[in-house]
Amino acid sequence: MKLTVFGATGGIGQEIVKQGLEAGHEVTAVVRDPARLTVTGSGLTVFPADLAQPESLRAAVGGRDAVLSGLGANTRADAGIAVKLTRSVLAAMEAEGTRRLLVVSASPLGDPSADEPLLDRLMTKVVSAVYKDIYVDLTAMEAELSRSTTDWTSVRPPRLLDKPLTGTYRTVIGGNPVSPRFIARADVAHAMLALIDRAETVKQAVGVAY
Repeated sequence: MKLTVFGATGGIGQEIVKQGLEAGHEVTAVVRDPARLTVTGSGLTVFPADLAQPESLRAAVGGRDAVLSGLGANTRADAGIAVKLTRSVLAAMEAEGTRRLLVVSASPLGDPSADEPLLDRLMTKVVSAVYKDIYVDLTAMEAELSRSTTDWTSVRPPRLLDKPLTGTYRTVIGGNPVSPRFIARADVAHAMLALIDRAETVKQAVGVAY
């Protein structure tokens, strides 16, 4: 496939680029600073761009089979950038008629499983309170997805770890796995690539966790 990756220098984004290339896809990595992208490969195109300018992104998304985004706030001080930058991606995609979009969100936005233990419910409430601004940003981002014409999927992981790829994790369409506590960034990237062709995930949130 021909894929475009936003947030390609982030933890999840670089894994999407790396794994996408290893799978034989043609990958366009959209970056602000090409020097921060450590992944290389014959199928890679590096596309420097200002994400605040949707018109400049059209060439990066036109004619692509799917767009994958790891855009989001790393700290509470960055809250607000997920919805802002995703609006630019959506505008570029809609202008070019590119349909498939997968983004990273977060598990606290989803409803807990009916079997969720009380302790895990309490932990989620605490985390949601501490990182409220980030989750407000992601909620607004998902609202933008819902209003768009794209065939979007929002992938919702819990706490992210810098661990090697396992390829073994749980996914729940329209909800969260029971006790979603953590997952490696590499496995989130793996899940996003695996979900591209799954029609049942279009216009759905998908919880993913170990």
